[in-house]
Amino acid sequence: MPQLIDLSHTVEAGMITYKGVPAPIICDYLSREASKQLYGPDTSFHIGKIELVANTGTYLDSPFHRYAKGKDLSELPLESLAQLPGICVNALGRSVIDADSFTDLDLGGKAVLIRTGWDKNWRTDQYFENFPYLTASAAQHLKDAGATLVGIDSYNIDSTADGQRPVHSILLGAEIPIVEHMCNLDQLGKQAFTFHAVPVKIKQFGTFPVRAYAVL
Repeated sequence: MPQLIDLSHTVEAGMITYKGVPAPIICDYLSREASKQLYGPDTSFHIGKIELVANTGTYLDSPFHRYAKGKDLSELPLESLAQLPGICVNALGRSVIDADSFTDLDLGGKAVLIRTGWDKNWRTDQYFENFPYLTASAAQHLKDAGATLVGIDSYNIDSTADGQRPVHSILLGAEIPIVEHMCNLDQLGKQAFTFHAVPVKIKQFGTFPVRAYAVL
């Protein structure tokens, strides 16, 4: 039987994903108790309500996130999001991840997942500071090598030291989706796997949480 590895964080009320971005609000729209008035004896339902910004939990960026004329979530082909052959690149101990991390790797048509180990700091103040990120040259290498999707278990795939976001610009400009705030990449090892990270099909929206997972 295939083994499924969950690579996404759980979305919870009050959870801060990105510094300065509000946490999700999760509540009842229709509680079980209130629903009893609408249905037959011993029958109740729950309808929940959630208010969240797009960049919550483990999420996927489409080109529209960066570019006004880029493909939005509804326009991404499933072939760019699901049943992708995957490769996990070990970047443990590297604060700045350059193109040399991908030397001699076959990345064409693959979901390239970059393991930094930073997910160990999730839900702590440390998560927001001094996190590992990719350089512009690394992004250019991934693009030139034909990566289909790029993911990372860090706070941001780009440095946030200034207002430039070259990695987002290069990858999303090439219609390569990005998945940020991943976890459990240590469970992939060097095994072959397929990768899935499909967001809700929303028009005029660039980013949304995903249930990212690998099949070993």
